[in-house]
Amino acid sequence: MRFGLKALLVVLFMVIAISGCIACPAVDVKKDDVRSQALLDKVTSEELQMKTIGIIGGISWVSSMEYYRLMNEMVENELGGLHSAKILMYSIEFGEFSKQERLAQQGDWEPLRKTMIDAAQRLERGGADFIVIASSTMNSTADLIETNVKIPVLHIADATGRKVNERGIKIVALLGTTYTMEANFYRDRLEKKYGLKVIIPNKAERDYINTVIFDELCAGKLTEESKEQFVRIIDRLVKEDGVQGVILGCTETPLLIKQKDVNVPVFDTTAIHAEAAVRYSLNKENPFAESNLDGAGR
Repeated sequence: MRFGLKALLVVLFMVIAISGCIACPAVDVKKDDVRSQALLDKVTSEELQMKTIGIIGGISWVSSMEYYRLMNEMVENELGGLHSAKILMYSIEFGEFSKQERLAQQGDWEPLRKTMIDAAQRLERGGADFIVIASSTMNSTADLIETNVKIPVLHIADATGRKVNERGIKIVALLGTTYTMEANFYRDRLEKKYGLKVIIPNKAERDYINTVIFDELCAGKLTEESKEQFVRIIDRLVKEDGVQGVILGCTETPLLIKQKDVNVPVFDTTAIHAEAAVRYSLNKENPFAESNLDGAGR
C-alpha cells in the first residue's frame, strides 16, 4: 500500500506540473514576432479577398503567356512570398479562330462573335469576377460580351488611355493590326474619353505592320529587320506628325519594340492592361468607376 500511495502521489505531481506548463502563457514574445504575424494576417486577408481574373487567351498564345507571367509577377511583388494571381484562362484555338477573323474581314462576324461570347461565358461559369481579353483587336467585342455575361470586361483602351493621360501626352501613334488601327473601337475610345489625338501610319505602313504581326509575332518570331522597320515608321510619325508617344496597340508588339528602341514614350499595352487587372483584383483601384472611365487625367 505504501508503494502504491507513493506512486499515486508521483503521478498526481506530474499531472499538475504538466497542466501548469500548458496553462502558463509565454512571457518572452518579441515585438518583431507580433508585427510579423500582423503582417502575415494582413497579407492572408488580402489574398482571400483577391478577385479572380478571367482571361480570354490564345489570340495568340504568345501574348497570353506574357499576360500570365506579368500578372503573377505583379501580385508577387505586391504581396510578397509565394503569392500569385488568381487566374482563369480560356485559350481559344488560334488556327480555327484565324479563319473566323478572315470571315469577319469579309463581313461575316457571326462565327467570331459566337466564339468570343462562348469563351466569356465559360469564364463566368468558372467563377471569374471580371474579364480581360488578351488581344487588342478582340477588345472590339468587349461591349458585345458584356451584354451576354453578368461580369464586367476591362477594356484595354481604357487602361491605356488613363496611363497616357498620367504622362500628360496628347498626341499618340497607334500601332496594331489593320483592324485595330482603322476601326473606331480603339481610336474613338482614346479620343472621346481621354482627349487624345490618335495618329495611325499610312496605308503601306499599316499593311506592313499587320503582316509582321500575323506572320511573325503571333508565331513567336522576332527579327531585327522587322524591328528596324517598326522604328523607322515610329520615327517618321514623330518627325512628320508631331507624335509625342507610341501606343503598342497589339499585345504581341511589346515583344519586338522596347522603350530603348525609340526616343518617345512607349506604352506597352500588354503590361498596362495586366497592371490594371491586378490592381482591380487586389482591390487597389476600381477601373470601372465613372471617374476612371471618362476623361481621366484631363
